[in-house]
Amino acid sequence: MNDNTLIAQLRGARVVPVVRTSSASIAATGVKWLHDAGLRVFEITMTIPDAPALIRELAGDANLLVGAGTVPDVRTARACLDAGARFIVAPWVDPALAEPCQDAGAVLMLGALTPSEVRAALHAGADVVKVFPAASAGGPGHVKALASVFPGVAFCPTGGVEPGNVAAYLAAGAAFVGMGGALVDEKRIAAGDRAAITAAAQAILS
Repeated sequence: MNDNTLIAQLRGARVVPVVRTSSASIAATGVKWLHDAGLRVFEITMTIPDAPALIRELAGDANLLVGAGTVPDVRTARACLDAGARFIVAPWVDPALAEPCQDAGAVLMLGALTPSEVRAALHAGADVVKVFPAASAGGPGHVKALASVFPGVAFCPTGGVEPGNVAAYLAAGAAFVGMGGALVDEKRIAAGDRAAITAAAQAILS
């Protein structure tokens, strides 16, 4: 297990924007707008072209806590950690990701949906279990069921999380949630609709 202060910061954030866009420039703009609106923790997915370089750029801001998402392998994990990522996220269980995270003092989030998968994720060294895809698996009710079997485990449901159901997920036992398109809307960012992105951020901060 890794730095409890990092996990405390993730819990304190309540919502982690999952940034998945077709370009690094759109991602950077979205992060800036959301940060200006009051958010400071961001997951940068590896589906963004040259994502480690974007992580390095964002991690240079001491006011941001930046992590890497959809990390496919150890090589990519190390590149992201070297760039300044403070947490690594994979939507599956990969025990090989534990060592680089431990070496860097970073938080590891591994994906799981069933009790058997949660157990495997914990045995693989996960500090946080990413429940994905959360909405299609049963939403807050599914998280509540998992939390009842694994008390004390930090769960982060992602997939179909929206401003209107954040409170329900947290009440069900989630430590925090990941929110993608409902918060980081690429079309609105590309269109320059800063007001819409700001409004989405304010909806989860209120």
